[in-house]
Amino acid sequence: MSKKKGLSAEEKRARMMEIFFETKDVFQLKDMEKIAPKEKGITAMSVKEVLQSLVDDGMVDCERIGTSNYYWAFPSKALHARKRKLEVLESQLSEGNQKHASLQKSIEKAKIGRHETVKQIK
Repeated sequence: MSKKKGLSAEEKRARMMEIFFETKDVFQLKDMEKIAPKEKGITAMSVKEVLQSLVDDGMVDCERIGTSNYYWAFPSKALHARKRKLEVLESQLSEGNQKHASLQKSIEKAKIGRHETVKQIK
């Protein structure tokens, strides 16, 4: 008698993103509630919560058209988001390196004309 272990929130998010990337389609909530349990093993009760967390994080787009909400996410958007993030991090790294170099130079300038003293402990 083995109990089936549930999926973690991160696993559910990854599997839901796989649905969007594999199908490259637009879904309504009721469609996702039918598809996710069958294809990816995500319980129907948690589909709405997982989908909302993906929308909140900007990984899935949501648009209200009439009385319906439509959800979609395409692989190209994820790629562009990662590229933008990489560019931002690289620029922050180069700024940090420049600041480090300028601080090192100012330390060297401050050391000129000074001599280190040795404290004598009595």
